[in-house]
Amino acid sequence: MKVNEVAKLVGISVRTLHHYDEIGLLIPDQLTESGYRIYSERNLEQLQQILFFRELGFPLKKIKEIVTSPDFNRLEALRLHEQMLLEKKKHIDMLLGTVAKTIQHAKGEVQMSHKEKFQGFDFSSNPYEQEARERWGDKAVDESNAKAKQMKKDGQMEKFQEDMNQLYAKLAELRHTDPASEDAQAAIGEWYRMLGQMGSYSPEAFKGLGQMYVDDQRFTKNIDKFGEGLAVFMRDAMAIYADGLQG
Repeated sequence: MKVNEVAKLVGISVRTLHHYDEIGLLIPDQLTESGYRIYSERNLEQLQQILFFRELGFPLKKIKEIVTSPDFNRLEALRLHEQMLLEKKKHIDMLLGTVAKTIQHAKGEVQMSHKEKFQGFDFSSNPYEQEARERWGDKAVDESNAKAKQMKKDGQMEKFQEDMNQLYAKLAELRHTDPASEDAQAAIGEWYRMLGQMGSYSPEAFKGLGQMYVDDQRFTKNIDKFGEGLAVFMRDAMAIYADGLQG
């Protein structure tokens, strides 16, 4: 198949396929004398794998590492996709239930507790652990993981998660105010202390984490579920708070 035929079949742009070729992620098996890319059945199978990984939030660099590895097993990868997508479906179903109940609550048909309003939002796990290791080192991440494991063992994780969701909601209410204001800085100070329960954050690391909330669209998407623009507000408030700690 030619590149425009593949693009039409899959629903992605020709430019995207060209980019995948240029970075060595998906190289067509044939190139005509005129320079046209020709995709084989094997290439289409590779593209399906790539798009599964993309759907699950993997960055292109990581996808390339996985699919070009000599140890890559397509069947094992498909089983992994199935498992991860089922987990994602379970999470989405829970969020849909929260949305449906919130609509009923807004119409006055049912009552909703504060806990129920945030059912399905889960920030206790870290799907970006490798990126965190690259940014802050193994020691900081291992320390955070150990604390999280101990909290689960002690039965404290659910309460911690509930407190975190409530603080997100509180920050969302402040997101249209000045991030340097007294109320905003007090709330972001709570955020700093809450993160401190999971690991040690230097002012520089705390500021860098806030920047990641905006630079990484996966973080932005999750945080902005509490209110559009919350990630940007938190980044700005965290930078101001970190500068104050260093000063």
